[in-house]
Amino acid sequence: MADSKGSVPAKRRPGPVTIKDVARLAGVSVSSVSIVLNQKGTASAEVRQRVEDAVTALDYHPNSMARSLKTGQRKTIGMVVPDATNPYFIEVMSGLEEVARSRGYSVILSNSDEDPIRERENLGLLYTNRVGGAVVACSDRYAAYDRLVNRGFPLVFVDRCPVADFSVRAVLVDNVGAAHVAVNHLLELGHRKIAIIAGRMSVSTGIDRVEGFRRAMNEANLPIPGGYLQHGDFRLEGGYRCGLELMRLPEPPTAILACNNEMTLGLMRALAEVNVLCPDHVSVIGFDDFPWMGYFRPQMTVMSQPTYEIGRQAMRMLLAVMEPDSEEAAEMTAPKVILESELRVRQSTARPLR
Repeated sequence: MADSKGSVPAKRRPGPVTIKDVARLAGVSVSSVSIVLNQKGTASAEVRQRVEDAVTALDYHPNSMARSLKTGQRKTIGMVVPDATNPYFIEVMSGLEEVARSRGYSVILSNSDEDPIRERENLGLLYTNRVGGAVVACSDRYAAYDRLVNRGFPLVFVDRCPVADFSVRAVLVDNVGAAHVAVNHLLELGHRKIAIIAGRMSVSTGIDRVEGFRRAMNEANLPIPGGYLQHGDFRLEGGYRCGLELMRLPEPPTAILACNNEMTLGLMRALAEVNVLCPDHVSVIGFDDFPWMGYFRPQMTVMSQPTYEIGRQAMRMLLAVMEPDSEEAAEMTAPKVILESELRVRQSTARPLR
C-alpha cells in the first residue's frame, strides 16, 4: 500500500522476489504489473507509478529465462571463444556487448580452450538453455556447426570461419592481405631472411596468414627454408618455443612475423633469453595492438585489427537473424563482413644489419 506521499515502502520477505510480490505491494493485479514491465497494453499513470515504485522497493528483476519460455522472446545470447584470457577476444566481446546491451540483451561467455569437443558442448548448453543465438570463434574448421544451423539456431562466426558445406555468417579480417602487408613492410626494409610463427592450421586464421606470407615471399622470388615456418598454436608458450628454434638455426632469420599477440610475447621472451636484440639483430612484427604494446622496449610494430568493431558487427549480424524486422536485418544483408587491418610501424622493425 502506498503512503501519504504516494511512495511504496520496502517490504522484506525471504526467498526471491516474484511478480506476485510486486503486484501485492503495488496493490494491482499481476497482469497490470506485466503490462507495465513489458510495455505492452495500456496502464494509467497512477498504476504505472505504483508498479515502478514497488519494483524499486523490492529490487525486483524479471526472470528472463521464464519469460523466454513463455513468450519465445530470448534476450540472452552466447559467445564462445578459444581463449577467454586473450585480450583480443576480450576486446571483441566488449564491442559485442555494447550493441547487445543497447538492445536489451545480456551475454554469456564460455571458453573452449581450443578444444573442439568442449566447444560443441558449450554450444549445446547454449542451445538447450534457449539463448537467442551465439557468436563463435571456432576451434575447428570442420566441427558440426551445420546441425545447429539446420535447427534454426542463429550463429555468427568471428575471427575464424569454418569450412563446411553450408553457408555461414561471419565477421572476419582479411588475414591473407594483412600478412601480405606485414611481409612487404619487412621486404621494403631490406630483409630477405624472413620467418613466420604461424597459428593453428586447423582454423582459417592460421591458414590465411601463412598464405599471405607465402604470397609476399613468392612475389619477391625468395625461398622459405623449412625451419623458417614455425607453428606456435596461437599460444604464448608456442611463440617462446618457436623463437628459440629460430635462433638455433645455422642461419637465423633477420625478421620474424608472429601471427598473434600471445606468440609475439613468447617470441620476445625467447629473444631476451638468448640475448638477441630487437631490432638490431632481428626485426619483429606481430598481430593485434593494445595499449600495453606501447610500453614495450622496443615498441612493437603490429598489424592492428579492428577488434572492437568486429564485436559490434557480429552482434548486429546476429540481431539481423534473430529479429527479422529490425534495422540490422535491412542493413546486414551480406553473409560475411570483411574488415581491414592497419600496419602500425614502431621501433621493433628496422633495416637489417647483416
